[in-house]
Amino acid sequence: MVPSKPLPYPDCWATPEDYVDNLLEFVSTSDTFQILCGGVHVLDFFTSEPGLFSSVVPDEWQPWLLQCEPMRLLDVLMREDIDSLTDPRPPESLLRYIKDIRRLSLARECPSREERLPKLTWQMSVGMKPKKVHEVRNFANYIDHLASDIRARYDNEITHFVDFGSGQNYLGRALASAPYNKQIVAVEGREHNIAGAKELDIIARVVEKPKIIRNKKLWIRQLDSMTPEDQRDERALKRATKAIKTPGDYVADTRSRSEFEAVYTPEEGKGFIRYIEGRLESGDLTAVIDQLESTNLEPTAPQTDPKLMAISIHSCGNLSHHGIRSLILNPAVQAIAIVGCCYNLLTEKLGPPTYKHPYMRPSLQALNGRIIRESAKYDPHGFPLSDRLCTYRGDGIRLNITARMMACQAPYNWTEAESDGFFTRHFFRAVLQKIFLDRGVISKVYHDGTKVGDEADRSAQSPFNMSTNPVILGSLSKACYKSLHAYVRGAITKLTTSSEYHEQRDIIKERMSDITDEEIAKYETQYSPRKRELSAIWTLMAFSAVVVESLIVTDRWLFLRQHSDVVQDCWVEAVFDYRQSPRNLVVVGVKKSSP
Repeated sequence: MVPSKPLPYPDCWATPEDYVDNLLEFVSTSDTFQILCGGVHVLDFFTSEPGLFSSVVPDEWQPWLLQCEPMRLLDVLMREDIDSLTDPRPPESLLRYIKDIRRLSLARECPSREERLPKLTWQMSVGMKPKKVHEVRNFANYIDHLASDIRARYDNEITHFVDFGSGQNYLGRALASAPYNKQIVAVEGREHNIAGAKELDIIARVVEKPKIIRNKKLWIRQLDSMTPEDQRDERALKRATKAIKTPGDYVADTRSRSEFEAVYTPEEGKGFIRYIEGRLESGDLTAVIDQLESTNLEPTAPQTDPKLMAISIHSCGNLSHHGIRSLILNPAVQAIAIVGCCYNLLTEKLGPPTYKHPYMRPSLQALNGRIIRESAKYDPHGFPLSDRLCTYRGDGIRLNITARMMACQAPYNWTEAESDGFFTRHFFRAVLQKIFLDRGVISKVYHDGTKVGDEADRSAQSPFNMSTNPVILGSLSKACYKSLHAYVRGAITKLTTSSEYHEQRDIIKERMSDITDEEIAKYETQYSPRKRELSAIWTLMAFSAVVVESLIVTDRWLFLRQHSDVVQDCWVEAVFDYRQSPRNLVVVGVKKSSP
């Protein structure tokens, strides 16, 4: 059950302690890594002179990066044997950086088990895309084997599986069905998701379709009455003239089928699903356990204290932290298996960066966004989880939202067409930000408190000390990405017709509505030759952020390991094929057996 290595680090490290020591040393001391992971943002690519590429990329790297085709750069960074590269070879300092990122990135390879896994029926697969089918098949089988191993190794029988943020309950439904037949507690905060999940339960035959017994003639008459008399057909008019005999105390049930809820009936030897509506704000499952204990889900079996395993496929942001903490906070939770995602939604425990983090951008408030400053919250549920990272070198290790968002990328999966598409989108957005700055929609923000317009200190123009106000734009129609002209026009239309943020909408309308096609064309002529600069930096950022994800996952493992008084074993391993599901690392913890 427990892998030979508790973390899937490369073989160049002798022990997990060796890997962790070098990982923390690198992320806290490498200027290049800190710049590429949290120090710069693609929005500000053209808002300072001479631009981000010239300012942040080491001088000796620049000529080689500019002559390298984007897909060739991806191959060099992530796939090729860099010791045997032919001319033109990258500079030695770049080669050393590539080696550092590779040796500090957790391995993501997962042995293929598809042919040995139970297949999902087509009814069970309704609503799932191929990616979700892959995840559910693999993780359901992984959870089943994990529970069996816990029973065999620790003599500890898991009675219920609590799915954190169950959504449409694809995982729970598979586990509750044959061949697994598990007892599932699906915890979900959105009522419409639970309603949708119950409909899918009926389709998948996890529960029986509700049987509706009623007077068919009265039911048809009721349906007829819902149609205006002048629109009824001849048969409906004829039915209306006929009398229907019914018992005196008969009351017609005129509810539609969608208003009948399926009845979940426990059966011995079969799986069962219990839905609990609620938003988990911490790892404390007291309310969930109280609801579970209030109803004996297996009336034919003697009542016993529940022994839970917390599970989740891709629990977003802090929800992963809540699932991991649940092992420590709840005596009933015996094990956890959590696959995280959406690192950008994590909050920050340590607050804004200090002077010890000179390259880290603060998280800025968007011009047209809700008032929220995540970095100032000092959220006890946020990143980092472990004491090791919280106290590292006295100030702790921080990851701002830019670094965490880049960790959500999957550069090993980029194709040429996809790469060109998002390089183009980022290029258009960076040019639009420059237009916003030139026309006064936004202004420069100096992180050291320098006032806008104070040109006395030119050092304040450093891209590490200056940003611009973010503007939330979101996605546009496909037609808007055909040219910079179409993109700018589409963005202005969207931002000036928004029903929200009236003050900002009026500012954008006032300062952007008179921009001419000729002006847009000048920006395109000026900045198009520099698109290669942007694609090179974005690729370097995504490649470097593989270490950011490794750091986040390692922090979660360190948190479990620091609670050795409670946790018997903990480890991390890949459970999905990275090509189908790149957030594929599961964090597992098993509690010590009670004396």
